[in-house]
Amino acid sequence: MNTLGDLERAVMEVLWDRTEPAVVRDVTRALADRDLAYTTVMTVLDRLAKKGFVQRQLERRAWHYRPTASRESYIAQLMLDALSLTGDRDAALAHFARSVSSPEAQVLSEALSEAKRRKAKK
Repeated sequence: MNTLGDLERAVMEVLWDRTEPAVVRDVTRALADRDLAYTTVMTVLDRLAKKGFVQRQLERRAWHYRPTASRESYIAQLMLDALSLTGDRDAALAHFARSVSSPEAQVLSEALSEAKRRKAKK
């Protein structure tokens, strides 16, 4: 999986927080505290489109950008990629499970139960 650099991540955060597609100017304004040039944001969005993180659609002479996947999907993929770096995936998973809080463990338990139910239906 492609990973995101610092500026790419900041741009994606803007897009993930929006419900509607954004144009370059929208993203530039949202990142005003970084004092970025319009062309810099345009380059980052173009790079994100080439990497497959965003889709773009031309509307009225302006590209509109939207994420191809949710923030949660991206983070889940990062976690899976991290698991693939270990020689003992089971041990890493067990360590992770022991390190989460009780509410997080409950969320994991419910997600595993739901996955089992879905597999049983197949």
